[in-house]
Amino acid sequence: MGGMRAIPALAMAGVLAGCAGSGGDQVAEMVGQLEVPQAQVLDFAFYRENIEPIFIRPRGGFVGGEAPCASCHTFQTTTPLKLQPLQVDGTRAYWTEAQSRLNFQVVSRLVTPQDPDNSRLLRKPLAEDAGGVPDHTGGKFWESKDNPEWQIIAEWVRSAPTTVVVSEPVAPDFEFFRSCVQPIFVNPISNAVACAECHSGGGRMGFGQRPPEGRTTWTEEESRQSYEALIQFIEPGHPELSRFLHHPLAVGAGGDFMHNGGRRWASKSDGEWQALAAWIRGEARGGSCPAGMQFSAD
Repeated sequence: MGGMRAIPALAMAGVLAGCAGSGGDQVAEMVGQLEVPQAQVLDFAFYRENIEPIFIRPRGGFVGGEAPCASCHTFQTTTPLKLQPLQVDGTRAYWTEAQSRLNFQVVSRLVTPQDPDNSRLLRKPLAEDAGGVPDHTGGKFWESKDNPEWQIIAEWVRSAPTTVVVSEPVAPDFEFFRSCVQPIFVNPISNAVACAECHSGGGRMGFGQRPPEGRTTWTEEESRQSYEALIQFIEPGHPELSRFLHHPLAVGAGGDFMHNGGRRWASKSDGEWQALAAWIRGEARGGSCPAGMQFSAD
């Protein structure tokens, strides 16, 4: 095909329709903003020949653990594994070489060279009792590290020379969260209900807990619990990949397709959105809140 690698088409018309949607330019812009030292040492040819086909491999169904990776990772706007839209030509679906290079940059962010056991790409779909992380919306389709797919990706990761040191981004500042971010959760605005209306329960979605009855503030321990819950929806250093900043954002501005609580931000130029982005980048620290933070102390 010249300049493109063809892959058998998915037997999922709905998936292909979603994959063929817009968003390629957004991803290209995002990749251009990321510094990916891993991509300097990982093998692109091996990735394209052996790793990328895994993302489109049919798994026999539509539910988590059965649908191909591409069924979610080509059209969802906030997943860190944000792949390019698939090209469809008759009975074949494929990525062009240029698209594969963009995908390679994104995928490279999710691995640690020579350390497959601690690489996010290899832990998300892996069963928790085999060393995987607790949650993966798409399901757990590797029961153990003996799975051939896990092994081929691990081979790619191990083959990278140790010529680059990959440092973890610094987590967003807790004091800024407690002083400036957490009060947002109890403050509704004209276009959206207060985050606490939906996010005050327990578990990983419970980052918006209200103060206990009779109090208007949180103890440090209560704030820590909310912070730990929220951090699951944040990619430290990368607001453009953080679900926290995309879920309540207007769809036309790059937000998620659905958010039951309404749209808190009409665009990324909103002062509150900008302040939160600075916090996720590690720039906003301490207890002094910028003017853009929209919350009430009452």
